[in-house]
This record gives sequence, structure tokens and C-alpha cells, in this order.
Amino acid sequence: MAVTAQMVKELREKTGAGMMDCKKALVQTDGDIDAALDFLREKGLSSASKKADRIAAEGITSILEEGNEAVIYEVNAETDFVAKNEGFQTLVKEIGEHLLATKPATIDEANASTMSNGLSVADHISNAIAKIGEKITLRRFEIRTKADNDAFGPYLHMGGRIGVLVVLEGSADSQAARDIAMHIAALNPKYISRDEVSADEVERERTVLTEQALNEGKPEKIVEKMVEGRLGKYFEDICLLDQAFVKNSDQKVRDFAASVGGSVKEFIRYEVGEGIEKREDNFADEVMSQVNKK
Repeated sequence: MAVTAQMVKELREKTGAGMMDCKKALVQTDGDIDAALDFLREKGLSSASKKADRIAAEGITSILEEGNEAVIYEVNAETDFVAKNEGFQTLVKEIGEHLLATKPATIDEANASTMSNGLSVADHISNAIAKIGEKITLRRFEIRTKADNDAFGPYLHMGGRIGVLVVLEGSADSQAARDIAMHIAALNPKYISRDEVSADEVERERTVLTEQALNEGKPEKIVEKMVEGRLGKYFEDICLLDQAFVKNSDQKVRDFAASVGGSVKEFIRYEVGEGIEKREDNFADEVMSQVNKK
């Protein structure tokens, strides 16, 4: 029986296996869907769909550079153990190289794009899931371009638990850019400068600080001056350029960047699993649930 695209699609939806694996299974079983299902199960390739509802909040961030282009991205797995697996790390590298070469605009576009092995990114990940045994996802990525006289500052902390990519404009000092990225990994600023903080956020903080000062019993005539002083401290907490540089606390980050002839154009900071609601499983209950199934 001739294997059609619809048959491959149907089998893939039932198993979560890669497209090429589904086609091979159908060819081997002469188009018999049920036999193809058994074929994939025997080969351990029908496990991806069973893992679709699991929470993948571990993994690594990674950064790749090529000339004037760089990509920072996060690939998630279910456990930190798998994140250290050589096969997982190879997959991460392959995905990064593909992202940098094809420059997709969105995650959906990235997952649908075709890699050099002829598989889509989604299928390539599905095949890895079958081999590694955990849910794996390409969660996010950003691609940046710099000028010849700019520098990228890539920094990975704790083996990729935190990843930072800095674009230092007007200076080709890559070590200085990396030092700033390390600072960002440590202090986690929200903005580059005060100019990026919205008027609403500033006013909200000013209101809170005013109420705090009044509740402390401070005279109203000095509250305004106190609030402006505390607002300056607030900017130091959230704005990169206002922060004391981690490698020299006597120097602001803006002054360090200026000392090498540059300025921070932008930065991206990823921390693995941030924003993902992690499921708190009781290990003893999990073991007992498996025992009771037997």
C-alpha cells in the first residue's frame, strides 16, 4: 500500500514521533496504522506525546556567535540531570546553529523550519525525546546583530542556568562586554537606564515611598526630599547604568562602559525556568502510585 502524507500525519498525531520515523514505520508495515503504532512502540519512538503535558522547567540557556550575529536561547527539559546529558547538550548546540543560520522570527516559525538533516526542528526534538525520555522544548530565543566596531558580551552562569547577552556599542572590547554581562547575571537589572522606566512605574514607586516616609512619622516638609533620595536608590536597584559595577564597587556601570569607549546598547537575560509554574511532586507518593499500578 502506498504511504500518503495523511497517513503519516495521522500516525504522528497519535504517537508524537518524528515525521520520518512515522513514514518509516508505515513503509515497514505496508501502511497498517495499528502495526505501525506497535512498530514505533517497540522502537521506543512513540513516547513524545505521552510527555506533552509534563512540565519542563529545567534545561539550559545557551549563546552562539558568528561574526556580527548572535543568538541567546533556552531549551527546557524536565530534570537537571537530563540537562547535563551529552545527547541533550548536542541537541541544544544543533538548535542554536540552526537558529543562527535561518533566523526565524517566532518559536512557531522556528519549530516548523527545516534543519540540515531534513527534519523540522519540532521533529528533531521529538526524536530526541524518544531517545532521552523526557519532555524537551525550545522555549524562547532572540537574535541580535552588531556593527563591526561593537562587541557582544556573552556570559553563561552555572553551566547555563543563567544566560546574558550584551551588545556594547562603540567599543570592540569583548572582555568588557562580557564583564558587564556577568554583572547583569548577578544583579538582574530590569532596564538599561532611567529613561526606560515608565512614568507610571516611577509615580507608583514615589507614592509608596511617600506613604512609607509618612508612616515613619517624618515631618511632611522633609518627606519630599527623602522620597527623591529613596527614588534614586530605587533606580540603582533596577537600572543597569546606575548600579555599582560588581568588579569595582567604586565605579558605576555607565562609567566602566565609558572607560572602554562604549555604551550598553541592549541586553537580554534568561534564567532557566523563570515564569514557569513548577509542579511540586511528592516523591514518596509518586513511588507508591507506580507500585499500586503493578
